[in-house]
Amino acid sequence: MRHFIIVAVLVAIVTAIVTFGLESAQLLPPVASAEGQQVDRLFGLHIQVIAFLFSLIVVFMVYSIVVFRRKRGDTGDGANIHGNTKLEIAWTVAPLAAVLFFSFLGARQLADITAASPDEMVIEVTAQQFAWRFDYPEYGISSAELNLPQGRQILFKLTATDVIHSFWVPEFRVKQDAVPGKTTTLRVTPTETGQYKIRCAELCGTGHHSMLATVNVMQPADFEAWVAQQTAPQPSATGSELGAQIAQLQGCIGCHSVDGSQRVGPTWLGLYGTQEALEDGSSVLVDEEYLQQSILDPAAQITKGFPNVMPPTYKDSLSQEEVAALVEYIKSLGEE
Repeated sequence: MRHFIIVAVLVAIVTAIVTFGLESAQLLPPVASAEGQQVDRLFGLHIQVIAFLFSLIVVFMVYSIVVFRRKRGDTGDGANIHGNTKLEIAWTVAPLAAVLFFSFLGARQLADITAASPDEMVIEVTAQQFAWRFDYPEYGISSAELNLPQGRQILFKLTATDVIHSFWVPEFRVKQDAVPGKTTTLRVTPTETGQYKIRCAELCGTGHHSMLATVNVMQPADFEAWVAQQTAPQPSATGSELGAQIAQLQGCIGCHSVDGSQRVGPTWLGLYGTQEALEDGSSVLVDEEYLQQSILDPAAQITKGFPNVMPPTYKDSLSQEEVAALVEYIKSLGEE
């Protein structure tokens, strides 16, 4: 009994030390959503259980090695211990009870964080290699950045145009897959203003690492001001200006840089008017006809050194005027 009391005290001390160390390590970024706060509370309980189990094993092991080690000169056999039925029942029932308890907590919190709020705002999220687009049907706005009002629940309706992606903002703690041909949902209530990053948490291709988008959580008044600015009458954009807007919304900038940096596809900076080497060993002049064909039928002529990952869907999703505007935008970058 004396040994068990000593071990119990040591287990309690080591558990407290390990728990403090894990909680002080700041393993997670600051939480910025109401749903994330519930997730963090559940994480905290898991950390305490993990610290206890670690301490239980390590303290018993080290204590046994130190206290019950073979003494000098002792060459006899140890005591023959057959087993302990009560102990075996205890270490079977206790873990089972812990698993059932955490299953109950997890199910209850899942129900809480997926429950709808009467004033939730719907945002439609479209994922594609390797960019995000956000549509606000309540306001008729489309954006390449995600702007959210603080304190209002958001219902994200997610889909993908090509492969499976995963919508994840680490500070929100929750994530959801975006699946082609299917609409999935995710609810988030931002609680902290600031700027965050959406990351794709599903390996989706060669440009997976660059599939990022900015999240701006604003005060409600600032969000309304942004909405008013976006919905106000805008002066007619020139061809290249309209092309720049389309390039952002359609995710073109996720693969093609406009500053000369290397991405999944060729940079658009200085592209127009050059000779482009192709995979088949030939070359082609980058003119309007070539650019239009590359947008509408990207597999027809593959640029040497770049993978054939551009989706062939733009011939259906873009009008002739939008394609022409994109070409004008690329031309303007080639003229700089």
